[in-house]
Amino acid sequence: MSSKINVSSHPCVRAKLSQLRSSSISPRETRALVHEIATFLAAEALANNLTVVEAGQSTTALGADYTVETVSEKVVLVPILRSGLGMIEAFNSILPTPAAVHHLGLFREKVSLSPVEYYNNLPASGTSAHPADIAIICDPVIATGGTAVAAIQTLRDWGVKKIILCSILGAKGGVEHAANEWPEGVEVYMGAVDPGTNEKGMIVPGLGDIGDRLFLTIGK
Repeated sequence: MSSKINVSSHPCVRAKLSQLRSSSISPRETRALVHEIATFLAAEALANNLTVVEAGQSTTALGADYTVETVSEKVVLVPILRSGLGMIEAFNSILPTPAAVHHLGLFREKVSLSPVEYYNNLPASGTSAHPADIAIICDPVIATGGTAVAAIQTLRDWGVKKIILCSILGAKGGVEHAANEWPEGVEVYMGAVDPGTNEKGMIVPGLGDIGDRLFLTIGK
């Protein structure tokens, strides 16, 4: 796969993902595992893409002077509705300051499996001279890659300098499709990659419909 695709080798990620695959775990456990795996992925993605800069001087509780450090990049989080919401807190808990969250609503049309946008709350073009240095797309599953590609296109048009696509699990072809949409501007961080999808575009063995599992809408 592309060098832009980073698949976690962390033993805890592998073990937790194995737990998440199981149909026997509760919705509460599902939410917790998605958050925990996303935290590992966030730590790796942010470590590789943020730059520390000095931001002045301050004083410790003992009266000693020290140099304040922060990150220089402006980061925004872009969850793909619905399931991407389950990953947001992991990133915001690691970032030194909370990031703006801009939601994208995309679903796959059932026959063609093509992405359809139904919601977009990115600020209108021209309302900000500096949209973001890094936009982090949070989507737990990349199956065909169509939804991820549509989100990348939208954010690129908005004017972000770099995109990090973060997913718990992806199908090999879909992940490569997303990574190749903007090779110089996209990095992908995955918990694991499965071989492919079935005729309905679902990853096999996969996680099932993670949105339904997170939000208790199975059988809707």
